[in-house]
Amino acid sequence: MLSPSQTWLSFILTFSSVEVGSTGKLNVLFIISDDLRPALGCYDDPVVKSPNIDQLASQSKVFLNAYAQQAVCGPSRTSFLTSRRPDTTRLYDFNSYWRVHAGNYTTLPQHFKSQGYTTMSVGKVFHPGIASNHSDDYPYSWSVPPYHPPSFAYEKRKVCKGDDGKLHVNLLCPVNVTEMPLKTLPDMENTAEAVRLLRSVKDTGSPFFLAVGYYKPHIPFRIPQEFLKLYPLESLSLAPDPDVPRGLPPVAYNPWTDIRKREDVESLNISFPYGPIPKDFQLRIRQHYFASVSYVDNQIGKLLSALDDLGLAKNTIVVFTSDHGWSLGEHGEWAKYSNFDVATRVPLSVYVPGLTSASEKAGKKIFPYIDVFQDSHQRFSEGRQVNAMVELVDLFPTLSELAGLKAPPPCPRSSFRVQLCTEGSSLAQSFRGPKHRDNSEAIAYSQYPRPSDTPQEDSDLPLLADIRVMGYSIRSCDYRYTLWVSFDPVSFQANLSDIHGGELYLLQEDPGQDNNVYNSTEYSGVLCKLNTHLHWTATLKQHLLYFYSGSKAKGMF
Repeated sequence: MLSPSQTWLSFILTFSSVEVGSTGKLNVLFIISDDLRPALGCYDDPVVKSPNIDQLASQSKVFLNAYAQQAVCGPSRTSFLTSRRPDTTRLYDFNSYWRVHAGNYTTLPQHFKSQGYTTMSVGKVFHPGIASNHSDDYPYSWSVPPYHPPSFAYEKRKVCKGDDGKLHVNLLCPVNVTEMPLKTLPDMENTAEAVRLLRSVKDTGSPFFLAVGYYKPHIPFRIPQEFLKLYPLESLSLAPDPDVPRGLPPVAYNPWTDIRKREDVESLNISFPYGPIPKDFQLRIRQHYFASVSYVDNQIGKLLSALDDLGLAKNTIVVFTSDHGWSLGEHGEWAKYSNFDVATRVPLSVYVPGLTSASEKAGKKIFPYIDVFQDSHQRFSEGRQVNAMVELVDLFPTLSELAGLKAPPPCPRSSFRVQLCTEGSSLAQSFRGPKHRDNSEAIAYSQYPRPSDTPQEDSDLPLLADIRVMGYSIRSCDYRYTLWVSFDPVSFQANLSDIHGGELYLLQEDPGQDNNVYNSTEYSGVLCKLNTHLHWTATLKQHLLYFYSGSKAKGMF
């Protein structure tokens, strides 16, 4: 009798034109961008030029409402690569390794490696340093040592030419690549290495799992200067909601400390914690962020074109996503470090050859490279879109099933001693054609730690020992609801009865999440009942689901 995963692979092979070659397995190309919100043409962004990612999306299943579990690099990456939430990885900063600090959890690439795949890592996949044991989790997760581009060593050095003609450590850092140390940039090196690896495994007879982590649009915006030409300042506008939301509890605000530490921002002498940044500089930040996205799109286009040229696009699943979003002045905030949609929502598309795309014509490329400077206005079909809320922890079981591997089982309530399980849900069933119905009741969970009730210098990224409050947040199609509660960093326990603040945004009338009605008398009855009649020994998920079902029953949403 076939397992569910084997049945799924049989379905793909039966109802698609996919060719799996001699291995009988689909390859995986897993592309991760850093700090990328869904500022892309395929997500209806009217400004950003991203033709290569849009082309990929047109051949993919596109998840319009995908969310990270914590809006900061290390915790998010560890979370989706293990399919465990931050409370299970116990990583909220960058300073612990889950295998030692929490449990010896199997990772997504490790699972593929155990099934005979050659697993390879290029660029930023795991967060570097302590969070991945200073090895990117090699050799557990990877068949060969991970690749890091040599030019990344200059990322935080004085290489940004300022208005004074001197070199600085700036936020805004458009460069002449020929003047850079090594005359290249990290993401250019990432693309070259990824293409080299694809060539090396093409005829080995072994299926591969290649993860490529691009560094941009993460700050500093050290990018080729020509990409700024795509976004003239006079054509750009500020965030539509630049003010701190009405009723926002101070604990929820992130003071964008990493931005302030850059020399060009530091020279502006901006007030702490709320600023604001001068409007002309806000426009320049937005310009550089959008230009960084187009630069990454350019690199992804070259990578996908090479995949196509090597004949691998016909038997390789391609995933594209990000570790979290990035605020661009919405709510008076910048960077990540919050529970708002702009910080937690990510792009997510999955291409399955012959299943998500139309049958390929002989001799016609699936992913021809598109020069953003020549064809930036090219438009593509929308692909197959999913509106339901999904989470990055869903990727592990989903990719396992799509590749025909046995998906990890659901985790028990306490899973610290369980090596292989998932706290997400497989999305594979959503690939069974256009008749699949979205789950309108689905919920995405995120969280963020704080050291105190008011913004501090370390509010954006507190050390574990300094965490005193945890903001647990749920996102449905109707609302975003967040509770900020006491948290003990020694026992890793949240006290759900000690509420430091709350947020409730009704999305039908407030899609930008600008008016917090948590303390509104109109909803006080439901919230009072929520806070006083619940058994606080229940898990947070039960607590929030109680709110969701109760408020639905009362017609709030």
